[in-house]
Amino acid sequence: MIQSMTGFGTKEAAIANLSKMRMELRSTNHKFLEVVFHMPEVLISLEDKIKKEIEAKIKRGRLTCVITFMGGETSSVFINKVLLKNYISTLKNIKKQFQLRDEISINTLVHLPGVLSLGENKINKMGVWPRLKILVNQTVNDLLKMRQKEGRALFVFLKKRAELLKAELNMIKIRFKKVIKEKLAKLPTNEERVSFLKETDIAEETERLTFHVRNFQNKLLKSGPLGKELDFIAQEMQREANTMAAKSFDTIISSRAVQIKSQIEKIREQVQNIE
Repeated sequence: MIQSMTGFGTKEAAIANLSKMRMELRSTNHKFLEVVFHMPEVLISLEDKIKKEIEAKIKRGRLTCVITFMGGETSSVFINKVLLKNYISTLKNIKKQFQLRDEISINTLVHLPGVLSLGENKINKMGVWPRLKILVNQTVNDLLKMRQKEGRALFVFLKKRAELLKAELNMIKIRFKKVIKEKLAKLPTNEERVSFLKETDIAEETERLTFHVRNFQNKLLKSGPLGKELDFIAQEMQREANTMAAKSFDTIISSRAVQIKSQIEKIREQVQNIE
């Protein structure tokens, strides 16, 4: 069954000396698989490991992976005392040199560049990894559930569009046999009939379009990443529909050809979201 490239997954877990770790995965459509990370600096060295776990289950889409620490003593305030002393000494010299009366406030000092900083407490990264790996897979599975749910909705939509295309094509075939027979009967010479058929015969286009629609329906029943293949088939459908519309001499057929083109446009828009 097809699945969408859009979705969201999130899970939480207790890890090491942390109260909780939360992971979020947001997925949108993309030609290839791209993973963007936003996580604490202390976990950056595990990025490749996390990416491999994601790649094992997801093949296409742009994924934003957000990992945050929740509670626990994950960071502490670091005071750069040497730098602070230099700031105070420099400010006192400025005050004396320019005869300034303003006092040096604590508020001024803490906002000076480099005085205060946050430092992550040390975490045993390799010790964290086994639990983090489980969290990653749980979050990916949560995301996949939503992508599969969206995929089921896309399947219903695309199946209906394909059925409408088949119905329109059958009516066009019936109409074309009728009007072409009537038109050819009115032409006096074989030369005129051959010339007319060369410019207006859409039998080949309708047969090709019928084949593409049937192929599209069959592919919908397959599993795995099918988005690119379905998009290619939809492009072929669109090409045949454009040619058919351009060659048509009958207003009713032309009107139905416009409906077919509209349905194909809707199909192409939606297959962009399929993995």
